[in-house]
Amino acid sequence: MDKINFVIAESLKRLRADKKLSLDNVAKLSGVSKSMLGQIERGEVNPTVSTLWKISNGLKISFTQLMSRPESDIELVDKHKIQPFIEDNGKVRNFPIFPFDPTRRFEMYSIEFDGGGYLEAEAHPQGTQEFVTVFSGEVTINVNGEDFIVSTGNSMRFKADGAHAYKNTGDVICLLSMVIYYPQY
Repeated sequence: MDKINFVIAESLKRLRADKKLSLDNVAKLSGVSKSMLGQIERGEVNPTVSTLWKISNGLKISFTQLMSRPESDIELVDKHKIQPFIEDNGKVRNFPIFPFDPTRRFEMYSIEFDGGGYLEAEAHPQGTQEFVTVFSGEVTINVNGEDFIVSTGNSMRFKADGAHAYKNTGDVICLLSMVIYYPQY
C-alpha cells in the first residue's frame, strides 16, 4: 500500500469511528459507494481528488483531515526544522510551532523580533484571544489603539478580534511565544 493511501485509509477509519458512522452512513452522506469506501479503508485503491472531496464534504471536515496522520501521545517539535513566516523585510520571524487544530481550537507560535521589527495582525474572528509571553527583550503590543509594554518574563492576554500590532522598540532581539485561542471554529 502506498504511504498516502495508508494515511487516507487510517484517517477515514478514525474519522468514521470518531463520528460513530457506519460505511452505509458515510456512503449516504458523501455519495461515494459503500464498496469504494471499504476499498479506501483497506488501502486497495488510490482515490481520486474528487472522491476525497466528496468524502470530506459528506463528513463536514477539511480536505486535509483525510490526509493527516493520526496524532501520537507525544510530539517533539524541532524549531530549526520549521520554515518561518518572514515579515518586515526579515526583521520578524514567525515559527508555527503547533498549527491550528480544530479539535484544540488554538495555534502556537514562537516569534523573533529584531530591533525595530514590526508585525501588524489582522483582526481574528469574534471572541479570539491571544496569550503572549516574552522570554527576552521587550515588545510593545498595540490593541485597539492602546500601547502595552511587555518585557522579559511577563505575559499578556487580550481579545484579538480587533486591530492589534507588535513592535520591538529596543535594539536587542525580542523572543516571545504566542498562543491564539479560537472559542468557535
